Amino acid sequence: MDLTIPGGAASELAAAFLQAAITVGLAVVCGLLYQSYRKPYFGWLALAWLLYALRLGAIISFLGTGGRHWLYWHQVTTGWTALALLWAALVFSQQLPWRKVYLAVVLFPPLWSYFAIYRLENFLLAAGPAVLFLSVATVWTGWAFFRYHRQVGSLGAAVLAGALFLWGLHHLDYPFLRARGVWNPWGYYLDILFELSLGTGILLLVLEDVRRGLGTLSALSGDLQRGEREGDVLDRLLERTLTLPGVRGSAMYLVQQGEARFVGGTGVCAQWTGAEPVGPAEQAISRALVTARPEIVRARAGVRSGGEVPYTYAAALPVLQGTAVTGAMLILGNARDPFAALDSRFLVALGQQVGAALESVDLYRRLEVRTRDLERLASRMVQQHEEERRRLSRELHDETAQVFSAVKLQLGVLREAADRDLAQRLDRALALMDTGIQGIRNVTNDLRPSLLDDLGLVPALRALVHRFGEQGGVETAVRAPHELPALADEAEVALFRALQEGLANVARHAEAGSVTVTLSVERGEVVLRVQDDGRGLPQGGPDVLAREGRMGLVGMRERITALGGTISVDGDSGRGLELVVRLPAREPGEA
Repeated sequence: MDLTIPGGAASELAAAFLQAAITVGLAVVCGLLYQSYRKPYFGWLALAWLLYALRLGAIISFLGTGGRHWLYWHQVTTGWTALALLWAALVFSQQLPWRKVYLAVVLFPPLWSYFAIYRLENFLLAAGPAVLFLSVATVWTGWAFFRYHRQVGSLGAAVLAGALFLWGLHHLDYPFLRARGVWNPWGYYLDILFELSLGTGILLLVLEDVRRGLGTLSALSGDLQRGEREGDVLDRLLERTLTLPGVRGSAMYLVQQGEARFVGGTGVCAQWTGAEPVGPAEQAISRALVTARPEIVRARAGVRSGGEVPYTYAAALPVLQGTAVTGAMLILGNARDPFAALDSRFLVALGQQVGAALESVDLYRRLEVRTRDLERLASRMVQQHEEERRRLSRELHDETAQVFSAVKLQLGVLREAADRDLAQRLDRALALMDTGIQGIRNVTNDLRPSLLDDLGLVPALRALVHRFGEQGGVETAVRAPHELPALADEAEVALFRALQEGLANVARHAEAGSVTVTLSVERGEVVLRVQDDGRGLPQGGPDVLAREGRMGLVGMRERITALGGTISVDGDSGRGLELVVRLPAREPGEA
């Protein structure tokens, strides 16, 4: 074969050296990206540009020496560059695994180049298959990026696809133009333009990946912080992954109490809750549980999630609690690695954050259970106290008060038959008996107000306020509806006791001239307000009163809290005080 290249070879050297410098720069950039993110396709891109730089070195040496071996290596490295770019695109978009059969394609450039250069004399016959191979590989690479662009709308992939399509067409002119010196040196400058376009597309892909990935993961981090319940956290976590490019579904796989299963899913994995992983999903999860690092497994053609929607990869992000792997977040999609260009260490940290959030949710759930248990215990204690009060009240009324009444009756009989001096003494004894009986009645009323049992809550509260005003000389006012929603017995008693404590506090500490009691129903709650015009809160607020044992705040709060209610105390010094008690308006027997 005639190896003579028409035209001035020297005119090509400057353009070739410039292209070589740019190519080495692209190789360095891709190498740095691989070093930073450890993604295989960056490594293949770096290798492709290094091969292309060697190809330029070979053509420069050929132009300087005319040796056939330089032309041979120029042809070989050109073919290998196209294959490396194609493989990088396939790994990027499809996570394609290596197969031994691909070795035959890799051997085509060196075998055909040897045959074409050393055995064939016809230039077109020798160059045609190599050029066609180069063009097909380049267009195929562009097609891989174009498919990815159609799936996720990537500007970087669109730039790469367009540049590669044009470059593949440009390769076809080699036997007719460039090999005959027609394009020199402009063919080199056109190749430089294509290379710069590819470099721009690669950087755009990286920026898109980082922007999308960090945006999604930042939002995910916020979701984890805001979630309080396990269902809320899982739903937000799994739904957020659907915003990653090409993701079709996700599921959370956790090991809990010796059992491993999916605890939630969304998208094409929505029906996986309670199931066990199979196929590529099982492989990805198993690897992630062992390595404690993100794992990607490519699905074979025809694999379907839930029996309906195909996917091309299964990605698993390990969920860590401390250093222990407690599960994995599975992501299914049909575009590419969902973790994109994010650093693996960052992803491991994210897995730790997910694990910590789920652990916090579990602690929150257990705390809720413990709180409900304590509330039930407190409610039971209140019930027992009320039962004990009722028993004591009944015993005082039925036994002690009756004994006092019988003694009073006997003293009255004796007085009728006694002389004047003894009668006066018996009158004093009868007065003491009346005082004792009244004291017993007051105690029994405090232990268990009979009005509450006989008339109901509202009349009992009105009577309590009226008696307080008469005994304390304080102006009182009651604002209450005629009827309230039916309340459980313990709730009525709790409101009555709260009013007792509030009025007792006014009498002991407030130095008030008037008291207003308001009972109302607001947004499903029964609200009791006790407002006076006394001294108000001391410096330090209600906490000081609670520490000093005043207002019966501790016992009142325990009683009300046990029923799911709240207590608040407000007021400025010298401007009076307001006690507000809120209880859920639950009917008897309602949980």
